[in-house]
Amino acid sequence: MTSEKQTSDTKPIRPRRSALYMPGANARALEKARSLDADCLLLDLEDAVAPDAKDEARVQICDALREGGYGARELVVRINALDTAWGADDVAALADLPEAARPHAILAPKISTAEQIDALVARMPEDCALWIMIETPEAIFNLQALAAKAVDTPLAAFIMGTNDLAKEMFAALVQGRAPLMTALSMAVLAARQYGLTILDGVFNDIADEEGFMAECRQGADMGFDGKTLIHPSQLAVCNGVFAPSEDEVAQARDVVAAFAAPENAGKGVLKINGKMTELLHRDMAARLLAIDAAIAARQEA
Repeated sequence: MTSEKQTSDTKPIRPRRSALYMPGANARALEKARSLDADCLLLDLEDAVAPDAKDEARVQICDALREGGYGARELVVRINALDTAWGADDVAALADLPEAARPHAILAPKISTAEQIDALVARMPEDCALWIMIETPEAIFNLQALAAKAVDTPLAAFIMGTNDLAKEMFAALVQGRAPLMTALSMAVLAARQYGLTILDGVFNDIADEEGFMAECRQGADMGFDGKTLIHPSQLAVCNGVFAPSEDEVAQARDVVAAFAAPENAGKGVLKINGKMTELLHRDMAARLLAIDAAIAARQEA
């Protein structure tokens, strides 16, 4: 494991626009997930599964992973917390899978301290990344320490658990999410400091398409890589909002090409399509083009 902090400039880009929770106790959902246009599938053993169905769900998820057929979708299993009656068994079952059948990552809920990350990593298979839920006030106050674990553990992503966080804060889940904005912004800053992926929380009202689109746009504007979802009907909007638009791609290409032109060698500022453009904009344009290419590769896979 590298001793240097990870940065978004050195990590390969993988599209994570949409991350859809799929209940592990629902065998039909696990089957349907093989055909859904989700970048990530969060196979859930925690909140979506009743206590008396935990063992069955664990077996069904492991069977689905062995069977495969999920294509280019990134597979992440959300386990129960280690301090529950099921967490240790969840991790052990995933570790016992053949290497080719293991998920890309394990998602741990209710992580609030760096010590909890260490305890989990000690039980995990070595070839799995770790994603953690940020959903407690303690986690918010420990964000930098949590993100810093990317230096010496397989930690790769934050997922915002906005429902649980609002519950712990006694905050209302209102349009615009004003009560949560400080926590959301702090989490993005910590993730970016250590090169972590960060995904926004879920939108609960499946019927409110306008509200969902507005929240997706808010998350994209804030710097989130994508959003977690609770229903397949949310996939198309989410994938669209978190992907560069045609106009953005065209502008990015013009920016990269202009700075690469021999006549502009050594220049720090150019006027491109009527906009004053600095080297930092060139770097942002290059990243946008890399994201666009990664999305195209994902769709072709």
